[in-house]
Amino acid sequence: MTKSELIKQIAERAELTQAKAAEALQAFEAVVTDELSKGGEIALTGFGTFKVTDRAARAGRNPQTGAEIQIAASKVPTFKAGKALKEAVNK
Repeated sequence: MTKSELIKQIAERAELTQAKAAEALQAFEAVVTDELSKGGEIALTGFGTFKVTDRAARAGRNPQTGAEIQIAASKVPTFKAGKALKEAVNK
């Protein structure tokens, strides 16, 4: 599903115009981005949790040359599905 298809589905289910649904989705994206950039997390009970996790530095290989390279530590956004979402997917 693309972003425009998602907006269309939100508009239909919430009985909104597509413009209002797009604004709502953009607001959601902004809130999640802002909160995660501050190191926080967002828990939507039953749906899942957005949070930031630390990825340790590690050794890797350059696929073109095969030379070993060092990959720096970083922070990555993650999503862990909640129980209700897992059950819905596994029906």
